[in-house]
Amino acid sequence: MLTIKRLDLDDARVMIKAATEKANALGVAMCIAVVDDSGFLIAFERINGCKALSTHLAQDKAFTAAISRKSTEAHNAACQPGNLANGMNTAMGGRFSLVGGGVPVVVDGEFVGAIGVSGGKPEEDIQCADAGIAAWEARS
Repeated sequence: MLTIKRLDLDDARVMIKAATEKANALGVAMCIAVVDDSGFLIAFERINGCKALSTHLAQDKAFTAAISRKSTEAHNAACQPGNLANGMNTAMGGRFSLVGGGVPVVVDGEFVGAIGVSGGKPEEDIQCADAGIAAWEARS
């Protein structure tokens, strides 16, 4: 029998709150999604004024980071034309995101879920995702 650690709703709320605070500090409306280790949505928030595309993209970024156990940023670099991983973005019915802002969450070497942020430049999305994870880690 397996014992599986995964994020819960309280964990997701901590991450979303911190990511939202960072987005507000940057002055960018963001969508923030937190998923469990299998990529299933736990919680989602859309800051007023966020782009419609970002509602799906944040969830796809979190999904990608959870199922692949890598950041979406890492996949972006590996999937450039000429690399063997090019075309990976067509996986999972096109849900596999290569846009920075999806970050896995790891506890004691185990992947427990992921956060995905969308709405700003990829660098801003990554900053907000990292802020969410940092706040959650500080609480733990």
